[in-house]
Amino acid sequence: MGSATTQALAATTTALGAASGVDLDVARELFAAARALGDSSQLSGALADSAAAPAARASLVSAVFGKSVSAQTAALLTRVAEQRWSSASDLVDGVEELAIRAAALAAPAADVEDELFRFSRTIAANPELELALGSRIGESSAKGELVEKLIGGKASTSTTLIAASLVQQPRERRVRQLLSRATKLVADQRGRVVATAYAAVPLSDAQVDRLAAALSQRYGTAVSINTVVDPTVVGGLRVQIADDVIDASVSSRLADLRQRLAG
Repeated sequence: MGSATTQALAATTTALGAASGVDLDVARELFAAARALGDSSQLSGALADSAAAPAARASLVSAVFGKSVSAQTAALLTRVAEQRWSSASDLVDGVEELAIRAAALAAPAADVEDELFRFSRTIAANPELELALGSRIGESSAKGELVEKLIGGKASTSTTLIAASLVQQPRERRVRQLLSRATKLVADQRGRVVATAYAAVPLSDAQVDRLAAALSQRYGTAVSINTVVDPTVVGGLRVQIADDVIDASVSSRLADLRQRLAG
């Protein structure tokens, strides 16, 4: 990610936070705009063209999207167009990120991070489903409808919208990669980070709460815990948070002991 994109994302995220009336309709319109931009390299390229004046790029947004989206969505897309992006692809990603964050804002009480994570685990356990959702063959809308049938009614409307929207335009990304990114963005929008805890047996609610408290103290921010039962973790835990891995499993300690004896 280039420095221009980093600054652009910061500006658009701030604009979303300051916007009023952000609801699921805004999120839905932003996802649709991201798909339109992803499908048209000419349009995304024009909006990411730093040689064009910001006002000209904003006018293009108005001409293309002005009559099909709400005032809130139009204002956010205009803000996107006014920024400098490192590439057209980054601009499309930026609109998609805004859509994910908007969906998180629209459902503050829903456990969207956990629902996205659980759906990702379902896909990981079902290769045929992963192939169906990730295949280049077939209508994109049909993939979205499949997701809605799978989790509609079982997950929040925000989670369903995010997952169903992302599979319609993977842009060379694996489905689990899309869901993982979305999970982190939702957590970030809510002021926390995501940690994944691997254990040989399911953790109790009390254990999850204690782990979250310990990690929050260590990292200085709220931490959301996703748990995975992994029989290869022999005792203890293995926790991954961002790029850090905390391995307190027996298997890790045994491996370390073997290395020391061999050395």
